[in-house]
Amino acid sequence: MTEPMLLRTPTMATASTWIAEHMGDLFRPGSTARVMAGGQQAADAALAATDLAGYAKRRNDVWPVSRRGATALSAYIRHGLLTLPRVWASAEHAPDSDRKKFRDELLWQEYARHLYARIGRESAKSLRYSIIPRTGDRHLSWPEGMSCVDDSVAELAEHGWITNQQRMWLASHWSVRLGWSWRDGEDLFFQQLLDGSRAANRAGWQWTVGALTGKPYGFSRWQVEKRAPDLCRRCSLRSACPIESWPPDVSPAPRADPDPRLRHDPDPMATTGPLTAQARSDAEPAAQAVWLTAESLGDDDPALAAHPDLPVMFIWDEPLLQQLKLSAHRGVFLAQCLADLAQRREVHIWRGDPRTRWTTLALATTYAPVPGWTERAAAVSVTQVHPWPWLFRPHAGPIQSFTAWRSKIGDVPLQP
Repeated sequence: MTEPMLLRTPTMATASTWIAEHMGDLFRPGSTARVMAGGQQAADAALAATDLAGYAKRRNDVWPVSRRGATALSAYIRHGLLTLPRVWASAEHAPDSDRKKFRDELLWQEYARHLYARIGRESAKSLRYSIIPRTGDRHLSWPEGMSCVDDSVAELAEHGWITNQQRMWLASHWSVRLGWSWRDGEDLFFQQLLDGSRAANRAGWQWTVGALTGKPYGFSRWQVEKRAPDLCRRCSLRSACPIESWPPDVSPAPRADPDPRLRHDPDPMATTGPLTAQARSDAEPAAQAVWLTAESLGDDDPALAAHPDLPVMFIWDEPLLQQLKLSAHRGVFLAQCLADLAQRREVHIWRGDPRTRWTTLALATTYAPVPGWTERAAAVSVTQVHPWPWLFRPHAGPIQSFTAWRSKIGDVPLQP
């Protein structure tokens, strides 16, 4: 492991070459030309341009692209450029049915975050029902031959984003029909998706394969004909469609030993993090810089907003990135987020192991509801921790399903 290295700050125009030069050994090579722009200004513009009229009816349409109702805000939400409370509030004046459906999708994002904050790395296991792959081989690429799969995979590789409907198609075909390990498929999504997070990614796959509900989501030609009819018409396999019928109706067996935290959180305060800004101790010095993580890179980051005059510190997690081997467009998106912020703040960017003491400055930071945050925060001098901007405060009750979780959170979100 090399010593932590201070890097020059990229610009929006040089983000792609900057990643290739400074991080090329940590990311998978690939085209980044057609990936959506990262950064607060791009996020603000995307939210301002979002029109929810017709969202409830069109959110699952796939092709042609002009018919899609999906907002494509998820990458900005995932990296904290748009907080869920802000996006929730932005829907206030949308038509009633569209506002309700859109906010339901935001609630799913919040549910996934609550679930991951509570059980962490246990989310890599099938949570409530045992999903046993029908083959022991690892599968590291998507099956080929069907337009609905091929075009979705190509769009994912080129743009780093696909609609939720396409994600369900791919996940179901991979695990429910072909019987491959859902963890392998989830890893492929995580490597490619600009909005890739273990929280939302794993919750989505667990739901699709039936690990959360006991009812796998079946994928067949019927969905493609309904949501993307052109794909079937030009598919070379249209006369011998491999998904003409529904996959076999196989109900997974309940796990004998589900994690007890699915029903009750023994330490909800640890899950939630601080409710107000907290100094680590009275003896700690005043913050000298703000430490940002990839979980929260926006101007509304609580620590960033509370310290408008302090410089910003960000470290690329070298050991983690070596392990993950994410696609280059994910790196470019993050580099653009930092480049955009550098237009308004002094930004210092490091590469190294954040579990070592990579800076001696006293840091203010925002709590992140992910397993690795505590370990990394312990390695540096964090003098002040700010609360995570939850949409709803995590509760200690059941979280084994979205419905069980939803029944306990109430109807009024926390104030932004």
